[in-house]
Amino acid sequence: QVQVVESGGDSVQPGGSLTLSCRASGAIWGKHCMAWFRQAPGKRREDVAALDNTGRTIYADSVKGRFTISKDNAKNTLYLQMNSLKSEDTAIYYCVLENGGWARLCGYGENADWGQGTQVTVSS
Repeated sequence: QVQVVESGGDSVQPGGSLTLSCRASGAIWGKHCMAWFRQAPGKRREDVAALDNTGRTIYADSVKGRFTISKDNAKNTLYLQMNSLKSEDTAIYYCVLENGGWARLCGYGENADWGQGTQVTVSS
């Protein structure tokens, strides 16, 4: 069993920045991927960014150039640096770790463990 806990959600003004963290613990395989998803009110959960052990990173078109995903392997902690935030970035952000997974389609496999989410609100 893998435990995943997100933190860092907050309310910020448009154009501002925020960094989310996701700490993973438990039975983590050597080969795994981690990713961020988000879900806005009334909308489906959508991919935001992902990375895997090869170092490959993937971003949704809507966040390319504004968000950066990174990982501290020693701490098993995933980060999402979010810059130039827009109102449409408002959502609950979820972190997922998938044992055996790749950045592409990370979070869609049967070995995916999800966090409870952290709220990000972008508003003036």
